[in-house]
Amino acid sequence: MKQGRCPKCGSTNIYFAKDLPLKSGPFGSNSIPVTLTALAALDNYVCVDCGLVESYVADESMLEKIADKWKPVGSDEDAE
Repeated sequence: MKQGRCPKCGSTNIYFAKDLPLKSGPFGSNSIPVTLTALAALDNYVCVDCGLVESYVADESMLEKIADKWKPVGSDEDAE
């Protein structure tokens, strides 16, 4: 969706809010926890035709921290 097309319905009615007030504030309402003390702010893209939302980590430097701290999908540790 970053390129302006919805992968679900094919629409080009994609919207993005770059500077949300709570994007990475103290409550982290538009972020994900990376460590106990670090949050990664998210950029959200929304298709206003079908409602699909895609989120991307806004600060690419956080990707390495996520890879260090989170478990990879498919690892033995993610099975419940």
